[in-house]
Amino acid sequence: MQDRNTYSIVRQPPGIDDYMRLRKISGLTPFERDAAEIGLKGTIFASVVFHNETAVAMGRLIGDGGCFFQVTDIAVHPDHQGRGLGKMILASIMDYVESELPVSAYVSLIADVPANRLYEQFGFKETAPRSVGMSYLVKK
Repeated sequence: MQDRNTYSIVRQPPGIDDYMRLRKISGLTPFERDAAEIGLKGTIFASVVFHNETAVAMGRLIGDGGCFFQVTDIAVHPDHQGRGLGKMILASIMDYVESELPVSAYVSLIADVPANRLYEQFGFKETAPRSVGMSYLVKK
C-alpha cells in the first residue's frame, strides 16, 4: 500500500498528456487531442494530485467567469482510488468557488453514480425533477 504522504496537490491545470491519460484510464470519455488542448485553455481553476512526480488525479472548474461554472474532469487513476484523492481535488475546487466566485454564481456538474455521493458531501444537490442534465455529442 502506498503512503498517503507521497501525494501532493498542485493548483494548476493538468498538462495535455496527463489530461488525456487520466481521462482514458479513469473511464471518462476520451477527447481528440486538438479539442482537449483548446478545452484546457478554458480552465477557470484546476488541481492535480501527484504521486511522486506522476499525475494521478485531477479536476477542473470551467465557465464563463461570472455567472455559470461547471465542475468537470474529476478523474482518479484506478491504482490510486479509495485514498480520498477525489475528495482532495473537490475540496480544492470548492475552496476556490467559495473564496473567488461571485455570490450569485451557479455551479453545476454532471455526476456519475456513485460519485454523486462525493458531490453531496460538498453541498451539491440533485436538480430533478425541476431540471435534468442533458447532453449532446457532436458526431461527424
